[in-house]
Amino acid sequence: MPVRTRLLAAVAAILVWLAWTPAQATDIQEVVSPGGIKAWLVHEPSIPMISVKIAWRGGSRLDPEGKEGLANLISGLLDEGAGDMDSQAFQTRLEDLAISLSFSAGKDNFYGNLKTLTKNRDEAFRLLSLAVSKPRFDAEPVERIRRQILTGLIRDGEDPNSIASRLWFKTAFPGHPYGRPTDGTPDSVKAVTVADMRAFVAGRLARNNMIIGVVGDITGPELGELLDRTFAGLPGQAGPDAVADIWPPQKGTVTVVDKNIPQSVVIFGQRGVKRSDPDWTTAYVMNYVLGGGGFTSRLMEEVREKNGLAYSVYSYLYPFEFGGVHLGGVGTQNAKVARSLELVRQELRRLRDEGISRQELDDAKTYLNGSFPLRLSSNASIAGLLVTIQVDELGIDYLDRRADLINAVTLDDIRRVAKRLLKPDNLIVVIVGKPDGVDGVRVKGDG
Repeated sequence: MPVRTRLLAAVAAILVWLAWTPAQATDIQEVVSPGGIKAWLVHEPSIPMISVKIAWRGGSRLDPEGKEGLANLISGLLDEGAGDMDSQAFQTRLEDLAISLSFSAGKDNFYGNLKTLTKNRDEAFRLLSLAVSKPRFDAEPVERIRRQILTGLIRDGEDPNSIASRLWFKTAFPGHPYGRPTDGTPDSVKAVTVADMRAFVAGRLARNNMIIGVVGDITGPELGELLDRTFAGLPGQAGPDAVADIWPPQKGTVTVVDKNIPQSVVIFGQRGVKRSDPDWTTAYVMNYVLGGGGFTSRLMEEVREKNGLAYSVYSYLYPFEFGGVHLGGVGTQNAKVARSLELVRQELRRLRDEGISRQELDDAKTYLNGSFPLRLSSNASIAGLLVTIQVDELGIDYLDRRADLINAVTLDDIRRVAKRLLKPDNLIVVIVGKPDGVDGVRVKGDG
């Protein structure tokens, strides 16, 4: 029995056992506070905990040029003192009540995460309110967090995966915010001032661009009251956040960053689709067969199982609000890079020209539908999913429709979308290492 068939049989058996969808996870309420703030809520009273996920539209893509890393720096500072509480007092209060509060920055959104025991919810929401509406940005925590980020950037500057990723996006999106690193550069992080931070908070953390998901031991009326109390201090309107649509060039390139390491890191990619694209679900299923299915994917079977060229090879869809890419990667010995890339292009071409089999399509649907409940394994993960569905404007009934959308994908759909997206000769390739027999532009350092 082929490796892929054995693995799929085992996976299918597991998924039959796991394929349940918690009733509570699909019972989503839209809560509107007396003040007009909206949130999606899944009421789950069986565990005395509450998880909150918040997204504000406009993340690092709005960092001023020359001050890349602003949003990321702020994400490390909002819980480092707020209102009349300095960093130590704020952190001590969180720790004493076992409240988890954190923030993070993506290219398109700025996120907040809160987890608390039900008995501490009022204080937890009060601390959240202070963090987003009255951050202090005192000198000591600002410089401490800045130093931590700079240390990480120095480390990333030697990491082949980080070097490859940064250069790939710089190459794919030249002169565009998506081409700039979310965590910035040493020079740009040093250039950020407290005035920049305050301007970001005032311009981005507003009520009209806020998306909220809540899961746990709280009712709709209780949540509505807390929403007004927590976010009343935020501005009503955010500043403009749109940037121009952009797509990777339809021209293949190979860039090699010379680094004296025994194995090369390779990132390859091309144009993808936005999450709002009508072809998204088909592309999602197609990518599972190509390189998103782990050991069952075509890339893994050809590059690793049949030819023994690499330990791991993969592909995935990476959608942005104003564009999208189809990315992949492989890590292998320098002597095997050229052959690995040859096989990657071969599999892209084969899928584009021949499509996939009925068995591959059925197996993909089984896995993608059967494994989905694993994403609903905690209150925090469900809260995150509620926010994602709202950010992507999929509709409050998306969880009920998701399986039908995947099951509706046909072989003809796959062929059509494969011809649209898979362009082997247009791959943008970045290699970090000392690959043998690879033609391309060679650069030093991080590109």
